[in-house]
Amino acid sequence: MAQRPRTLDEIDTPAVLIDVDRAGANIKRVQDLADRVGFKLRPHIKTHKLPHFAQLQMAAGAVGITCQKIGEAEVMADAGLTDIFLPYNILGAPKLARLAALHRRITLSVTADSAVTVDGLAEAFGDSGHPLPVLVECDTGLGRCGVQQPSDALVLAQRIDKAGGLSFGGLMTFPADGRSAEAGAWLSEARDLMKAEGLAVARISSGGTPNLRYAGGHAPATEYRPGSYIYLDRYQVSVGAGGLDDCALTVLATVVSRPTATRAILDAGSKALSSDTMGLSEFGELPGIPGALVARLSEEHGIVTLPEGTTLPIGARVRVLPDHACVVSNLFDHVHLISGDRVVDILPVAARGRLG
Repeated sequence: MAQRPRTLDEIDTPAVLIDVDRAGANIKRVQDLADRVGFKLRPHIKTHKLPHFAQLQMAAGAVGITCQKIGEAEVMADAGLTDIFLPYNILGAPKLARLAALHRRITLSVTADSAVTVDGLAEAFGDSGHPLPVLVECDTGLGRCGVQQPSDALVLAQRIDKAGGLSFGGLMTFPADGRSAEAGAWLSEARDLMKAEGLAVARISSGGTPNLRYAGGHAPATEYRPGSYIYLDRYQVSVGAGGLDDCALTVLATVVSRPTATRAILDAGSKALSSDTMGLSEFGELPGIPGALVARLSEEHGIVTLPEGTTLPIGARVRVLPDHACVVSNLFDHVHLISGDRVVDILPVAARGRLG
C-alpha cells in the first residue's frame, strides 16, 4: 500500500486540493454575515459533498443543511446531519419511498412547484401526526423551476395545507444574480396573499453565493442557502463574491508537454476541470503565473496559453483555479485537505455521484 502523502510534492496528479484555512475562514465570514444581517444560514452541500465540512458549517452556527438530491441527503443523514432541506421536485414511487424513509430518521423538508408534485407527496405521506413540510418553489426571475405568479403560490400552498400528511412550510426561491430586490418584492406579495387567507408563512428561503454581496437586501427571506462560498472559484471571483486569496479549491496538475513557447499541456482535462465555464471565456487559470489561462480542454489534456517568456518546464507542478468548483468536486473520488504545503487529511467525496 502506497504511503499517504505528507506534502504537496508527494501528491500524484491530477488531484483536488482544499485549503482548510481558507475554507474555514469562508465558513466563519458568511456565518458572521448571516448573524449580523439576521437570517438563518442553511448551507448547500452540493459544493463540497463532504460530511466533514457540513459538520463544520453546523458547528459554526448553521440551522441545517441543503441537499439537492435524495442520495446526497442520505449520505449526510448517515453521517449524523439531522436537519436537511431538499429544494427539489421529488417524483416517482422509488424516490418517494426513500424520502419517506428519510423523514422517519431526520427533520426533513422539501419543495414543490406543481399540483403533480404535491399530489405525489400527499399519496406517500399520510401521517397527519408527523407531516412533511413542503415549501412552494417560486420563480422570481431566474427562469428555472418555480410557480410563475404570487397568486399561483397561494393556490399551491392551499393545496399543500389541505393534504393530511403534508404541512405548508413556506416559500423558497433561487433568485437571479443581482435581482434580490425583485425577488423580495415577489415573495412579499406572495406572503401577504397567504396571510390574508389565514396561511402562516413560517419560512422564506433564498440562496446563491453571488447574491450574498447584497447583504441586507434579502428581505423578506428568513434563511439563506449559499453553496459555493465555502470554496469559491474563478466565477465567484469574477462577480465579486470573494478574492483570489479566498479560493480554497484548486486542482494540482503536472505539465506534460511544452509544444510551443506560448502553450503548455497539463494532465488535467475535462475529466478533472469540467467544461462548465459559468459563461467565462476560459476553463481556469494558474494562480501565481500571470497570464497563464486554461484555454481549451480535451478529456485528459488541459491546454494552457502562456505569455512569451514564461518559464514553465515539462514536469512542473501547477495549481489550477477552476471556473466552477462544485462540478470539480463531483469529478474526484477523494480530496486532499491541505494547510500550507502540508497534507492534513485525505477524504472520500462521500456524496459524489449521488444524482438520484
